[in-house]
Amino acid sequence: MTARLACLGDSLTRAQLSVDYVDLLKRCHPRGDVRSARFAANGDFAYNLLRRLDAVVADPPDVITVLIGTNDARASLSGYPIEQAMKRKQLPRRPSADWFQQCLTAAVERLRTQTDATIALLSLPVLGQQLDDAPAQASQTYSRLIAEVATSSGAAYLPLHERQVEELHQADPPPIPYRDPTAWASAGVLARRTVLRHSLDTISQRRGLLLTTDHIHQNTRGATLIAEVIDAFLPQHR
Repeated sequence: MTARLACLGDSLTRAQLSVDYVDLLKRCHPRGDVRSARFAANGDFAYNLLRRLDAVVADPPDVITVLIGTNDARASLSGYPIEQAMKRKQLPRRPSADWFQQCLTAAVERLRTQTDATIALLSLPVLGQQLDDAPAQASQTYSRLIAEVATSSGAAYLPLHERQVEELHQADPPPIPYRDPTAWASAGVLARRTVLRHSLDTISQRRGLLLTTDHIHQNTRGATLIAEVIDAFLPQHR
């Protein structure tokens, strides 16, 4: 029986700057076993995801996964260009932990009441690869908020953040300082892919990064962990 899966999120799910975890997930199954659709936009906050649910509820799947909050967590870091992000993503207020949780809760509530799908919330990939630094701590804090929403709403919680922390502990990668990628840096990654034909894994390796290409977007190793966490959940709901 084919499992109809909808993956909701931001650039990590859209997969222009990240290795495509949705594609990796499909490869784990015989052809036709999983039929997936993605609903994602680069730079989205939880607020943006909440406003983009019409297409999901119009043709509800069997399972919905939600991977959102990386940009909300980034916005909590010192030096993040909040005003630019608010203008670009048309946010009506400054991002905050409370607002993130409110928007995510509202999104789950709408999906629960307007579809019969099983809903699963993923915790966040680790920001950067120095677990004691502020970016990684922010991704941990927002992952805990996601766990609280899952518990209160009855959604499943998929422990991606915990899996990535374990991976980083085991590999003990070099302490590369976190740098939040600018729009120019992201455009540079796209240029390397399309013009120079560099793979995301090549870019990641040259920068000494274990799970990401730029401290945020996932290489194959990071995306594989996302696919594995979702795949472990799927057989229960087919």
